[in-house]
Amino acid sequence: MQIPKDQILSLLKGQGDDDKAQQAEGELPDTVDTDEHAGLLSKLGISPADLLSKLGGGGAAGGIAGKLGL
Repeated sequence: MQIPKDQILSLLKGQGDDDKAQQAEGELPDTVDTDEHAGLLSKLGISPADLLSKLGGGGAAGGIAGKLGL
């Protein structure tokens, strides 16, 4: 799944993890593919599965899937 970097940064900042958000800002591409960039996400301590569930990829109302019209 492709996720805008801004969504990941918002999630990290919302969790109070400004250091990881700053690191992600410099290392992640503008559009993050959870499969292709799994290594980068892991380096930042982010599990692609957890990321999808926290951003609403699991069907949660108001999540990223809804925002992207998926």
